[in-house]
Amino acid sequence: MNFIGIDIGSTAAKTIVFDGTRIISSFILPTGWSSKETAGQIRTHLRTAGFDVDSDDTRTIATGYGRISVEYADKILTEISCHGKGGSALLAGDGVIIDVGGQDTKIITVENGVAVRFLMNDKCSAGTGKFIEIMANRMGVDINELFALAQKGNPITISSMCTVFAESEVISQIGAGKSREDITAGIVESVVSRVALLASRHEKPDKYFLTGGLSLNPYFAKRLSQKLGQAVYTCEMGQYAGALGAALLAAEKLQ
Repeated sequence: MNFIGIDIGSTAAKTIVFDGTRIISSFILPTGWSSKETAGQIRTHLRTAGFDVDSDDTRTIATGYGRISVEYADKILTEISCHGKGGSALLAGDGVIIDVGGQDTKIITVENGVAVRFLMNDKCSAGTGKFIEIMANRMGVDINELFALAQKGNPITISSMCTVFAESEVISQIGAGKSREDITAGIVESVVSRVALLASRHEKPDKYFLTGGLSLNPYFAKRLSQKLGQAVYTCEMGQYAGALGAALLAAEKLQ
């Protein structure tokens, strides 16, 4: 029997196929403008790979921003449950999961493999991946180039808690002749500071584990570690935490 976890985020849709013992397939698609359309593309991709979501030997759980659009899912679950489960599996133990998504940041305390407490910053995109994406566009670079520039700069202060006003600050700094390196360093530092502040509201854990798209960036993880005063772990599958958690919960709940 196969267990499929689908995590449709605001930027990317992640899918994991778990056979009860190991991950046998994983892929990412851009979410695009329509979660429903993305869900259809995932279904087609799965069928092409030999996995039929309508089979009696398949169970599917959907999570994330667009979870209600996955009409063929056997069950939908919250991001907190799935990210807690998946993050704990990747971390191989308990700790605090820091998930920096496209439109929100989640801080999840996991004990005995279960999410027991969480905080979420979804009021504004200033502490999320979307903020970095917007600022990268403003600076005329892609996200990888922004991080590469940031590593060479001395961060300027970006104090605004609102993305719109923060963008105005960046425009002012550009007009004042500040270097791209210093401005991009300030942009990254702004997000790191907001994420660290949210994480610090939980009890200090034995381990921090970074998930989400930014978990793929070593510089972001390094700066977050320095800000928290403790190592922040991650891995190449960190972006799949929600989808993995959904697949593992499908194996537990729907077998």
